[in-house]
Parts: sequence; C-alpha cells; structure tokens
Amino acid sequence: MTLPNRPRYATRLNAFKQKGDTVAQMIAAAGRVGGLDAADLNFPDHFDHHAPAALSRLLADHGMALNGLAMRYYTDPGFRLGAFSNPDAKVRQAAVDITKRGLDAMAEMGGKVMTLWMGQDGVDYAFQGNYARMWDDSLECLAQVCDHNPAVDVSLEYKPNEPRAFSLMPDIATNLLAIKELGRTNTGITLDFCHVLFAGEIPAQSAELAGRYSRILGVHLNDGYGKRDDGLMVGSVHPMQTLELFVELDRQAYDGVIYFDTFPDHSGLNPVAEAAANVVMTDRLRATAKRLSTDVALASATAVQDAAAAMQAVAAQLYR
Repeated sequence: MTLPNRPRYATRLNAFKQKGDTVAQMIAAAGRVGGLDAADLNFPDHFDHHAPAALSRLLADHGMALNGLAMRYYTDPGFRLGAFSNPDAKVRQAAVDITKRGLDAMAEMGGKVMTLWMGQDGVDYAFQGNYARMWDDSLECLAQVCDHNPAVDVSLEYKPNEPRAFSLMPDIATNLLAIKELGRTNTGITLDFCHVLFAGEIPAQSAELAGRYSRILGVHLNDGYGKRDDGLMVGSVHPMQTLELFVELDRQAYDGVIYFDTFPDHSGLNPVAEAAANVVMTDRLRATAKRLSTDVALASATAVQDAAAAMQAVAAQLYR
C-alpha cells in the first residue's frame, strides 16, 4: 500500500549491526528494506571512521538521504554525571563543543534535525543535585547549541529515566517549559512512542501538546509494555494508541520523517524483515488514520466522549 505524499521512513541504523559490522555494512543492510529512504546517524559514534562526505556518498549509494543526527553523550564515561547539567563547567562546555561539531557535520551533509536525548542529565539519589542549578546550566548549554546554527533545528527527545534513575527533563511538560524558556525558533520535540508510554502519557495527547506549544520535529515509532524502553515492532502492543497518534499527526499535517526506533537485535529477529514489517504496518495504520481524521462519526463520538460510538467508528475504518 502506497500513501500519497508519504513521509520518508528511516530506521535505527544500529538495529542492522551484526558482530564486527562497519557503518558502511549497516547502511547497506538498511538499504535492502523497501520503503526506507532516509537515515539518522549517531554522532560521534558513526563518524569515527568516516568523514561526513563519505557517509553522504554511502547513503546515496543505497538510495537513502540523511534526515539528521542524534547526539550520543552516554557512550562517553566523562559525561556519567551529566552533559549539559554536569557540575563541572569544563565538562558542560565539552558537551556543547561536541554538539557543535555534530551540527557542523550535519550541515555539511544536508541534514535537517539534530536530536538531543539527554538521558545522562538527571540524578540517581535524593539530595544528589541542585535542581535549579542543573536546569539553568542545561538551558544555558542548549542556548549555545541552538545559536550555533539557527538554520538547523534542534529537537528534544525525552524519556523519564535510563540511564539515570530520574531524568531532568522526563516528560512533555518539562520539555515544553524548557523550549518556552529558551525562546529559540529552531527548537521542537521528538516524540518516541515507547518513551511517551514509559512516561505515563497518551501519545496522541503528547503530540497535540507538542504541536500546540512548539513543533513536532521527529517521530520515533516502536512499541512496548510501558515499563521500559522495549523497542518492539510498530503496533505490536498498542495498535489503537498508535492509530490515534497517526490521526493526530494527520490533523497537524505532520510531513516529517517517521523513524523506526526498534530493537530487533534484542529479540533475535532478522533486522531487514523486521524493518519491512514496520513499513507495512505503518503504511496500513497511516492510511486508516487519514480516513479517520475526517470521519464524521468519529468526530461526533469524541465531541461527546462516547467511547462506544468512537470504537465503532474506528472499527468501521480499521477492519473494512
């Protein structure tokens, strides 16, 4: 099934990593999945042995374009007490500087979005940190990052915990407050389906809030049981909630990349087959969502919060 003007699909490149594989081999594997025509790369990890121009050529050779980069601070033990909220000003500046290098590499490759998942910024114990100071330091660092190249977007991806016991910015509310306080126009939100569930949120409502008070710059699709970052296949556990999210995205006219942030390697699945299943499921759910976004019966049911009538309207489109 092909959707008109379908947004490009990207995937977690490391999902294709077999023991000893290079970045080039992972890109080649992803390129074998029909429907995947974009990629996000991790910085600095995926740039250890390849210059930006070389990575651009590798992507193009396999029919893919760069969507953006994702910073990976947690792989550096120097950031174990945080990157942007680290109590040491030199460490914070090092985090800012490496992010700026990532922004420069992305701009050279023509990428659009730098995703910041600040999972290492938080605490593990009561009385461990000065919350006001950590917040202020983080926003000061984020301001430097946003101002480095206003032509590219900086997107905040939140998660309630892991690797820290408590993240400094764990949910949609704190991230929107941070964006408001930053006051930069090149900021927005990346919604990760598993992270949103993990935070005890409703994905469609989080999307509505992100669109209302900021912008949705990225959507990471996966699924799970809401207890951890499971990274299961799209729609495998929460198909109704995934469908509801797509309806909200359609209402907002979201036209960005859909990124499959799944972990086939954790379940022993063939990553090419797993990614292909994600494409098929997403195409089907998006096609249904497009019909539901203008469905009169569904609109009438939700207007009066009639769940039974709403389920009938959804079933009429979903199982036809």
